[in-house]
Amino acid sequence: MRRWLIREYHDDDLECVVRLCDTTSNSQHSVFSLADCIGVLRSRQPSVVALSHGRVVGAALSMVSGDRAWVTRIAIPDDLRGQGLASALLLALETQPVERRVRSIAYVLREEELLARGLENAGYSRRPAVAYYDKTISVDAGQAVVLDRLGGQLLPRGLWEELAGMDQEKDLIEKRVLLPLAEPELAQQHGVEPPRAIVLFGPPGTGKTTFARAIASRLCWPFVELLPSTLAGGPHGVSAGLRDAFAEVSQLERVLVFIDEVEEIAGAREGSSAPAQHGVTNELLKLIPAFRQHDTRLLVCATNAVADLDPAFLRPGRFDYVLPIGTPDDGARQAIWKRYAAEGVDIEQLVEVSDRLTPAEIEYVARAAAQASFERDLSSGPSADQNGPVTTDYLAALARLRRTVTEELLDEFGLDIATFART
Repeated sequence: MRRWLIREYHDDDLECVVRLCDTTSNSQHSVFSLADCIGVLRSRQPSVVALSHGRVVGAALSMVSGDRAWVTRIAIPDDLRGQGLASALLLALETQPVERRVRSIAYVLREEELLARGLENAGYSRRPAVAYYDKTISVDAGQAVVLDRLGGQLLPRGLWEELAGMDQEKDLIEKRVLLPLAEPELAQQHGVEPPRAIVLFGPPGTGKTTFARAIASRLCWPFVELLPSTLAGGPHGVSAGLRDAFAEVSQLERVLVFIDEVEEIAGAREGSSAPAQHGVTNELLKLIPAFRQHDTRLLVCATNAVADLDPAFLRPGRFDYVLPIGTPDDGARQAIWKRYAAEGVDIEQLVEVSDRLTPAEIEYVARAAAQASFERDLSSGPSADQNGPVTTDYLAALARLRRTVTEELLDEFGLDIATFART
């Protein structure tokens, strides 16, 4: 479990952060003075803090100048250095400057090996001649306006690495999708065409949306989700809404477009009694070839009901791969439980009794167990031997859970894999 909580800086953190910056200044040199840091905090420049047991144990401060943000201080106690806190603070910090149309984030480092490692882990690159680190943001100011209109966002780095378990699915997506897009020249040498569109299918809650977000994070591309339910909001209907959305997307140099529950706008036309639905599906089929003409765009569609999709929609030439995302096996569940469960819990027992649970359900059970432990402490008063939820808390939460994936659903999923999967 995480040893600290990272959140935005609040005004009442001022004294603690200033003290932290002051006490760490001798061992963690910065080209910015303590007075500079105080000015940053008072002017509400992008800053984040790390808390442990309600106490500020780390801070990252920055100030925005034009299209660049400068990290003015990363303050961490000596006993917490080298434990990943610096990179965690930097990754949390970078979402704030992006909202201000910042194109790159920079940090001038005098000479500090451990902090340099934290910068590199957070995606920063060292420039020659001085210890000057910067990181380029994926969109410029003009494209950021388009991204805002679409409701898109730049996701934090590291989401791919945070995907616990699901190694079989991760390996497949890594080889088929990520590597050809990340190494286009090498792919071209081998005659591999990087994918432009994929479909993820599987039972509800298996992590299809999480995978789409993780792919965008890994590629460092903006993430835009188009909701079928909102595409009908325009005065000319869904077809016009689709055209307008894809026209906006075409202005972005790099983008991952995600459509969940795509069967709502790409359902089978044969036998349908709704002519309007035919028009929507036809429009989407027309838009996909044009979308595929760009090298740095990826369309990811997700569905719980792949059999309900129009056969023409799934045809090769429109979608490169149709990939199944199933429930986690024993090894995957063990990895997921290790991520969410408290220390000292009997992971093997939880793995054994959580067959067919989805990653989302395991996370929910872990939250429910933590809440039960929290309420128990509130009612009985904290004591030295109470360190969070225990195995029985998880088992009790599991007993109350109504599982999403039944044996019948798994059987249907197996048939869908045999019929529709294209890997």
